[in-house]
Amino acid sequence: MFTKRTDLAIEAHELWQESAGKTTRLAGVKATEKKIQGYPVTQVDILDREGEAALGKPAGSYRTLDLTAFWQRGDGFFDRAVRAVGQQVKELTPDSGPVLVAGLGNRAMTPDAVGPLAADSILITRHLIDAMPQHFSGFRPVAALRPGVLGTTGVESAEAVRGLVDRLHPSVVIAVDALASRRVGRVCCTVQFSDTGIIPGSGVGNHRSALNRETLGVPVLAVGVPTVVDAATLAADLLEESGLPEPDLETLRSRPENLMVTPRDIDQQVRDLGKVIGYGINWALQDLEIEEINALLS
Repeated sequence: MFTKRTDLAIEAHELWQESAGKTTRLAGVKATEKKIQGYPVTQVDILDREGEAALGKPAGSYRTLDLTAFWQRGDGFFDRAVRAVGQQVKELTPDSGPVLVAGLGNRAMTPDAVGPLAADSILITRHLIDAMPQHFSGFRPVAALRPGVLGTTGVESAEAVRGLVDRLHPSVVIAVDALASRRVGRVCCTVQFSDTGIIPGSGVGNHRSALNRETLGVPVLAVGVPTVVDAATLAADLLEESGLPEPDLETLRSRPENLMVTPRDIDQQVRDLGKVIGYGINWALQDLEIEEINALLS
């Protein structure tokens, strides 16, 4: 059976609603909507095993921040996006304790580079607090890791992160990675926050070992940006929206195999979103304004 591919909980919820017909309520799942800094946020909470089975995702909180208006470059668009990202990070991470930020993905492959690019904008403070406590005692200890990918390092991302967790004992791991969306309109326009962890490489179809509380022993906040759409899923949705009869979708998925669609200007979009996410994490963890973060990173 052909299954439309998505890593976003909001889209898994939409797919369930489309298949449910007149049924409007999904047991074990609660969905709410609000706005933060002018940007819409949809929260999908999977409450129990019934919800897990319906959406195919582990129980937890999934929040999707819609940054479509970010690309319109309106008044204060960057600062508002940073605060909107930061607010989600604040609500889903402990208030104190050291933090490890893992920028997952392959910097050499643009749609998979959002994690390393976000890590580039993280304010690294752990070593400064140790070396100069008189100047940096007010900062929260933060370390960052860009583990690369198995093909270039010979080490699973999960193994690298687990080794550092054992050494640093962080209160939380914040893992940033690329995801796959069902809708073209959500590519590089949404950010998903989840307290259930992440599977590195899922966005580009290269699933690796999971990063979550069970594998690392500490809470994991997953921050994901959809940068690609599976071609078969895109074709199926376009046919459905146009009212044309569906072809044999299993054949469609296999020809060509593993084809992903990404925007023409993905390089600029990924750079901008990496900076927004990095600054948002800084804003959430440190008692600093955006201008101060910019001065410390410049």
